[in-house]
Amino acid sequence: MAISISAVLLLLILAVIFLRSGGLKVSHALVCALLGFLLAGTGLAPTIHSGITATADIVGSLRP
Repeated sequence: MAISISAVLLLLILAVIFLRSGGLKVSHALVCALLGFLLAGTGLAPTIHSGITATADIVGSLRP
């Protein structure tokens, strides 16, 4: 649960930065959000979730 909240917050912060800098239009952000909701309802959702979890585990295990 903490990983998904962190990912959502990170993506939200990036979207706000892109919107403010003019690199991302509101319509593009809405399309990306709708795509995310649609992907969550497909058969790819478990695969996407496990890929994100594996990536978060790898990044979390890195020590500077």
